[in-house]
Amino acid sequence: MAGRLEGKVAVITGAASGIGRGAVDLFVAEGARVIAADIQDDKGARIEEDHKGRAVYIHCDVTKEGDIAAAVAAAQRHFGRLDCLFNNAGAGGARETSDGISAESFDAVMHLHVRAAMFGVKYAVPAMKAQGGGSIISTASVAGLRTGFGPFLYSVAKAAIVHMTRFAATELGPYNIRVNCLCPGLIATSIFGAGLGLPRQVADASVDAIAEGAKTAQFIPRGGLPKDIAEAALYLASDGSSFVTGHALVVDGGLTLGPSVTSQMMAFAPIVQALGLDMAALQSLTEKKD
Repeated sequence: MAGRLEGKVAVITGAASGIGRGAVDLFVAEGARVIAADIQDDKGARIEEDHKGRAVYIHCDVTKEGDIAAAVAAAQRHFGRLDCLFNNAGAGGARETSDGISAESFDAVMHLHVRAAMFGVKYAVPAMKAQGGGSIISTASVAGLRTGFGPFLYSVAKAAIVHMTRFAATELGPYNIRVNCLCPGLIATSIFGAGLGLPRQVADASVDAIAEGAKTAQFIPRGGLPKDIAEAALYLASDGSSFVTGHALVVDGGLTLGPSVTSQMMAFAPIVQALGLDMAALQSLTEKKD
């Protein structure tokens, strides 16, 4: 039985870990050939080992326009086409409040999320136009839809991705290019721990604790997994979503169905406790960093 992405070629950024790695594995399993773009070269090499001939790793810093262009070019060079771009690279970002942001933090967060996604669109579109269509997917967040689910700058950046998605969909629809985004809730990846200020190695080791703590944070009583988001991306990349465009697909286990949250620390309290962190001490650390 043919997979849902049989014969298709995808570029996935942030592909070496978390949601991106889950998407690489699922896309390949469903028949796609993948350009896995990331800056984690050791993990990228393992992708090629695990998916010999079906996935090619390319070093790609999405804050550099030339690297994004090179990733798209690699799809055409290695596999002859481009059917799907999954703009997935990202990070938790700075925790400054609205009255304490710095130009450096603003530029870093916007370049990593918004600018990278926009340049992804810029370089993917010509290839997709030439072959009669394609699918562009970006990872946004529930933090881009409602307040209280992420730091200020991160939330603003993700909201920009949602609106970019809708605007690009109106421009590219006539070319049969669909543009959608995903809005994950609490997903057990190292990005969440890093966003709380944990060192990278500690954040990597905290994924199981994050999943455990997230069980009580939303209505579906389990933590969200990278595979949950990968499955949603698979749908948007496949022909099964051929009439879906301009959509922000929420995948959050019902997190945003609850009452309004005045502080992201309140929403994330179960996870913070599962990580063995003290809420008051963490808040103090956040204020010092700001």
